[in-house]
Amino acid sequence: MSILVGKDTRVLVQGLGATGRFHTDKAIAYGTQMVGAVHPKRAGQVEVFEGEIDPSGVPGRDETYRVELPIFGTVADAVDDTGATASVIYVPPPFAADAIMEAAEAGIELVVAITEGIPVQDMVRAKRYLEGKPTRLVGPNCPGVITPGACKIGIMPGYIHQPGRIGVVSPVRHPHLRGGVPAHPLGLGQTTAVGIGGDPVNGTSFVDVLRLFNEDPETEGVIMIGEIGGTAEEEAAEYVSREMTKPVAGFIAGTTAPPGKRMGHAGAIIAGGRGTAEAKIQAMKEAGIVVAPTPTDMGQAMLEALGRA
Repeated sequence: MSILVGKDTRVLVQGLGATGRFHTDKAIAYGTQMVGAVHPKRAGQVEVFEGEIDPSGVPGRDETYRVELPIFGTVADAVDDTGATASVIYVPPPFAADAIMEAAEAGIELVVAITEGIPVQDMVRAKRYLEGKPTRLVGPNCPGVITPGACKIGIMPGYIHQPGRIGVVSPVRHPHLRGGVPAHPLGLGQTTAVGIGGDPVNGTSFVDVLRLFNEDPETEGVIMIGEIGGTAEEEAAEYVSREMTKPVAGFIAGTTAPPGKRMGHAGAIIAGGRGTAEAKIQAMKEAGIVVAPTPTDMGQAMLEALGRA
């Protein structure tokens, strides 16, 4: 069991430039069902991917792969022809919001926007457009979503994840701050790891993902990794205190950031006494979340939350 993606997820790629092609190849090697690409200037062409499989991916496959990916002019055409249910976006920032809305208009259920640097006003427009529609947006400026051994959508390396019973949610793009560190040393594999992105305007929040994990019968506990800036982690802590029925461990990145200095990540803006590492850690502890002091302690914190320490 997992949330958002699994073995049956059929994925389109929007934006087949160098970055899109590289990560599409990695997704295919992992065993993700990549069924088509969207590139208006290359409609009717076929992109060939071949190589050796990723052994950390979907089991039971041949050692090599060759996939001929059809390219479509629009998402609607791609959906009609392939039955795709998810899309991953590597479209350049000026056009990425339009790509998100096009995917939603075509009925895509899950849109994972990897693109970094989308103008905030474009994302405000896109988020308004998504209101009332069944499409879920993850991102933008996110690493993606992975259900280990089943489906990988995004830029995270597959080998740092392994199947298990722990859900992971984080805005952080760095792979080792999304559950790879605690997975192997202590055997805490993941049901699904979700990178929600750190931009000020995004599609899926901590609370959204925590609620999905709370409802997933196979997820035994959750690791929530946050960062300085904004109030999303405090809001997540409130949800945990109010509704979460499963144990939660957490970590806040940026505890050593200089006071008063704006950090590089888009969401890392501290204002009004909220958004500091100290405020987030305090809110999490008050909600009953076991907070790890360093990334390498996340696995131990999860064991403690599960009552196994």
